[in-house]
This record gives sequence, structure tokens and C-alpha cells, in this order.
Amino acid sequence: MAIGTQTDDDEMMSEINMIPFIDVMLVLLIIFIITVPVIKHAVNIELPQASMEKVLDKPENIRLSVDADGNYFWNDQRVDDTDFANRLTAAAAQEPQPELHIRGDKAVRYERVAQAMAAAQRSGVKKIGFITEPATP
Repeated sequence: MAIGTQTDDDEMMSEINMIPFIDVMLVLLIIFIITVPVIKHAVNIELPQASMEKVLDKPENIRLSVDADGNYFWNDQRVDDTDFANRLTAAAAQEPQPELHIRGDKAVRYERVAQAMAAAQRSGVKKIGFITEPATP
């Protein structure tokens, strides 16, 4: 329904009737108000509280160096094979267990590095890593 008077002339009405648009917008607003609380994509859970404090001190990593002659160096201190096995057993018993970082000379026989890895496995060391230098172009 248009607001205004109708004349006998066949003129086009140039005013836009806004009432149907307002009705549609109100209906959409009511639909959104009702459906938004229903559409919830999260599960209600209570998250645990965590502090930023350090809980466990990580033990110092063990640096095992094998020189070109096949000698073992435990954190830059020379050790023989029996002392090496005893130190590995003591390190494996620590909680949390330290990591064993093996640095082998490029001229050392692979056998000595393999013996060190086998001794670490026998003693129960779980984390073993190899330290190398990046290749230079």
C-alpha cells in the first residue's frame, strides 16, 4: 500500500514502499537472535591451569667425543672403555635421563662409534644424537 493520494493520471509512483523491507529485516533479526545461542561449536570443558614456572630441570647433555685414534672423551675428559660403560649406566639411571651427543672425528673408524652406541643401548640410554658440522659451499 502506498501512502499518498491516487490521481486519475496514469503516473508511475516514484516513492519506494519501505514497510515490507522493514518487516523482512525484523523477521531476520528475530531468527538470528533465536538461532545464535543454539549454534555453539565448542564443547564446554574446564581447562587446567598451568604456571609459567619451570617444573623439571633438564639434566646437562653428555658430550661424547671420539678422536681420530678412537679414544673416548666424556664432556672433554678422557675416559677408558670400562669407565665409559660405568658412566653410561649411571647416566641411564638418572631421572630425567640426559641425552648422549656423539661427536666423532671424520677419520675415526666407524667401529669405535658403533661400540659407543652399543654400550649406550646396553646401559639403557634412550636418547642418542650425532653432532656434525654443516657442509661449507
